[in-house]
Amino acid sequence: MEQDSMSCYEDIENLEFFHPNLTRHTAESMLLQNGTDGTYLLRPSSKTGKHWEYALSVKCDKSVKHFNVSWTGTEFQFGHGTFKSLQDLLTHFSNQPLIGGESGQLVLLCRPYPRDIAEPDLYEEVTVHAELSTADANNTTSGFSINSKEGFLTKLGNYCKTWRTRWFLLQKNELKYYKEKTDKSPIRVLDLNTCRECSQDNSKKPKPFVFRLVFDWRTFYMSASSEQDMKEWINVITWRLNR
Repeated sequence: MEQDSMSCYEDIENLEFFHPNLTRHTAESMLLQNGTDGTYLLRPSSKTGKHWEYALSVKCDKSVKHFNVSWTGTEFQFGHGTFKSLQDLLTHFSNQPLIGGESGQLVLLCRPYPRDIAEPDLYEEVTVHAELSTADANNTTSGFSINSKEGFLTKLGNYCKTWRTRWFLLQKNELKYYKEKTDKSPIRVLDLNTCRECSQDNSKKPKPFVFRLVFDWRTFYMSASSEQDMKEWINVITWRLNR
């Protein structure tokens, strides 16, 4: 059984939507800020803190619901049901709705929240309303939310083809850029709902680490400070475009 348990643990560790260091409140913030109904992730249970105890956090309407998932050594327990594998559990609840909290709201598991989406140390105040869950006993309201990304990028001008450094801030599906980091009003707000593409662009040599945002009315070119920073911007924006 020990070998089966270790194999199960390694399988869970490799899941793209398993977040090994995520707390309950951070999960709520990420899903409320960035998810849609049915977006889910798996994390260690903050109720027990034991190995083989997990919480399935799911975005439902304007709340996040948490469900306890346990590995017995031979099967997964979810409420009164048992499943031979985690994939069996996910497949079941992608077709049969979950009933969460006292409200009895129904939600299907629709899309995983991948852990490779970079989340910076920037927070904005929103109210998190998490209903009573089956995974965690303590139900509190918190002013805590995570934005997606912020930082300096060098942007190519539309008419004067010069590169100027601007402060960029990504919030939900809006990308704003400012002349200075401390400015209160942005120069422009880009609605990513109308963006068709975000990808690396190698046509602006010798400028390095350039990526483009393609809209029907204009293509924006930005240069990041490093390849890693460029990839993070591309990954998080592309993830939003594909939601």
